[in-house]
Amino acid sequence: MNRSRFLRLTVAALAAACVAAPAAADTYPSKPIRLIVPFAPGGPTDIMGRVVAKVLGDRLGQPVVVENRAGAGGNIAADAVAKASDDHTLGVVINGNLTSAKLLNPALPFDPAKDFTPVSLLATAPLVLVTPPDAPKGADFIAAAKASGSQWSYGSVGIGSVGHLGMEYVKGRIGGNFDAVHVPYNGNPAVITALIGGQIKAGLMPPGIAMPQVQGGKLNVVGVTGPRSPLAEGVPSLSELGVQMDPLEVWVALVGPASLSAAAQARLAREVPAAVNGEAKARLLTGGWQAVGSSGDGLRQRVARETEVLGAIIRDRNIKLQ
Repeated sequence: MNRSRFLRLTVAALAAACVAAPAAADTYPSKPIRLIVPFAPGGPTDIMGRVVAKVLGDRLGQPVVVENRAGAGGNIAADAVAKASDDHTLGVVINGNLTSAKLLNPALPFDPAKDFTPVSLLATAPLVLVTPPDAPKGADFIAAAKASGSQWSYGSVGIGSVGHLGMEYVKGRIGGNFDAVHVPYNGNPAVITALIGGQIKAGLMPPGIAMPQVQGGKLNVVGVTGPRSPLAEGVPSLSELGVQMDPLEVWVALVGPASLSAAAQARLAREVPAAVNGEAKARLLTGGWQAVGSSGDGLRQRVARETEVLGAIIRDRNIKLQ
């Protein structure tokens, strides 16, 4: 074969490949998509998942059917996605499923680094530091915390949760001799009840859960763990109150199994960010989330950064699952 003919064939093959890739992507999905959501119906993550399912289904031309798999802080749902072997099973996951879960439990039945295809960081929210209604406010709370030693306690929804690891981080950044004792509860409603009753002095939770209690006068708000946010109107950042810290957020992402095909990835890479930042954006804000809609690589980088940060907290504070 002469050189000119070889070059013509090579160019033709590359052109055909470029045409074939979008064409293959456009054939996906060929049937309804199952979207596994890690919590029971009605909560913030479920509501967010259903909003995304509706607008994504409209864009893809196939129904996106939500399947709730609650338990183990989202790890049961994540495991179901990891073990899927088709292009039509996707999953909603939270921070811990992809970052701290394996660090806390080496026997976890899935490997976050190997068993998923990152699709998109869907949405984020800062955490809100809340206290009983009669607690000191703002900078006065920070000053009192520095002098409290281990006399105070704080609540979270469980060991290894973002509220738990986040508060351990905040404790270190507040400084002084602040070393409030962690008390795990079965859900944020129980944490709120304990705060209102004065059994605990503080808790970190998403604004969609915390702010209605603050607005109703049942809880006091100190600050948010990131820049000021439209999700917590008028609430200062903890940095403004003298707590020098990196932003800390709760977030929700979309992943597929490791076997997710290139065609599926290509279609989802186009449609998911557009859906999240388009039709879903206002509804996500109403539900307590700020839309992101990142690329798969953007999600992968976020997971790597936070795994390192949370790993340091877990090691430094010697946190173990009981």
